[in-house]
Amino acid sequence: MNVTTLEWGITLGVTIAILLVDIVVIARKPHEPTLKECAIALSFYVGLALAFGAWVWIYHGSSYGLEFYAGWLTEYSLSIDNLFVFILIMSSFAVPRKYQQEALLVGIILAVIFRGIFIWLGAVAIAQFSWIFYIFGAFLIYTAFSLLKQKDHDDEAENAVVKFARRHLNMTDQWDGLKLWLHENGRRVVTPMALVILALGTTDILFAFDSIPAIFGLTKEPYIVFTANVFALMGLRQLYFLLGDMLQRLVFLSYGLAVLLGYIGVKLLLHALHENELPFINGGHHVPVPEIPTLMSLGVIIVILTVTAVSSLWYSARKAKNA
Repeated sequence: MNVTTLEWGITLGVTIAILLVDIVVIARKPHEPTLKECAIALSFYVGLALAFGAWVWIYHGSSYGLEFYAGWLTEYSLSIDNLFVFILIMSSFAVPRKYQQEALLVGIILAVIFRGIFIWLGAVAIAQFSWIFYIFGAFLIYTAFSLLKQKDHDDEAENAVVKFARRHLNMTDQWDGLKLWLHENGRRVVTPMALVILALGTTDILFAFDSIPAIFGLTKEPYIVFTANVFALMGLRQLYFLLGDMLQRLVFLSYGLAVLLGYIGVKLLLHALHENELPFINGGHHVPVPEIPTLMSLGVIIVILTVTAVSSLWYSARKAKNA
């Protein structure tokens, strides 16, 4: 895929511009967005992603267009699962509703930065070491089994980094927007918002360990990997408020994601065998195994997500009715 410097520049410029607009709008009036606001913004971002995929399809070829759509859907589904953790963090720290938009926006900006770094590292590793696909595939399959064993999301929102900060920093219970520290009684104290952002940032890093190998299983193009991640993160803040308690009804989401990650993990291992250069596997020669085409992957992803959503909502409705 031949992506010009101009394309990269426009992509990064538009991404930064959208984030800056969000920052300015939220900074002027911190509030809990209405359902109408969320629906309009989310429709815009989804429409933008669909239009971008069509542009990639037309100007770079249908194969790259399919790779973008498959990667975007995969990253979007993983982002929805991440919303559970965001809700847990907001609840654990008792973040006032009017400040949750600001915290989420910072979390999304950090996610863009961290994923950009991981994408660059992943692209460099793939270019240098073809056997990295073995590691990616094995890791995704391991993650899939972990999700199958996971009955619910972790109730512990404070990771080791946040606990360390609590023990060693002077804290205050006072909230003041995005301010990370205040002055009380002549000394500087850290606000709860600082811990919230720290929790969001560190979990963003953990999320990247799942999402980046997953999308590299669908495409090896850094441009598609980056744009699919950016479009998956756009509108995540609005989705948080739009879905609200409905997220709790997606009871089979972890199982659906486990199947999805397991499928991509197998696809990565097949690709690794096909490109094999390790001397202790088939004498360092390529293994003649079938590779899964992108169109088939897109279809499998759509089926998995559809079945997961429909079965989750049906089960939740039936459970509520019986109760």
